[in-house]
Amino acid sequence: MKKKTPIRLAAAALATVWLVSACGSAGGPQYYSLAEATPPPPAAQKTNAAPAYIELAPISMPERFARPQFVVRKKDTPESPAVDILEQHRWSSSFEDELRDALGTGIARRLGAVDVTKTGRQRGQPATRIAVQLGQFDAIEGKRVDASFTWTVRRTDESPATGCQLSISEPVGPGFDALALGAQRVTARLADAIAGSVSAAKTNQVPNCAA
Repeated sequence: MKKKTPIRLAAAALATVWLVSACGSAGGPQYYSLAEATPPPPAAQKTNAAPAYIELAPISMPERFARPQFVVRKKDTPESPAVDILEQHRWSSSFEDELRDALGTGIARRLGAVDVTKTGRQRGQPATRIAVQLGQFDAIEGKRVDASFTWTVRRTDESPATGCQLSISEPVGPGFDALALGAQRVTARLADAIAGSVSAAKTNQVPNCAA
């Protein structure tokens, strides 16, 4: 008997979105990932330099977003407070976990650092703690994804925290694959900005919050 594959490829133009069919059955929910399909190359490390470590706290967000289903504005009335919760279009885990995983990987790669929230760290090992709060994440099919974030960066040696905020708007094409790609781009731009603020904090510079 031919073994069913759990992976369902998207259209060639949208192949960077990960789609996984539920139990391999036709007509089931489609699952998406925020992880970058083509991440940037890892940052170069100085020879014999000790590795840097980051620790990303759980993402804080309004409860309405903390679910696996897509939460979208009605495309015909995007300014309306009404939203749709889409059972057939979901992130591969709850949105806060999906965002934290993609951000942790993206920030660590951009810095050439180790994400200790995934690997663990030894006692006394210094790390940069990052706390992110999502304020807005408005997804409008065929139009755009609007998002706003704030975050703080602090060394575990109790040095002062530095804070940033960022608003992002990404245009998207029609369909939910395009909407997921727009959310991926938002996440990548946020990873760029947070990585920049971590680098600035290490040299006591004022962070540039732009992405």
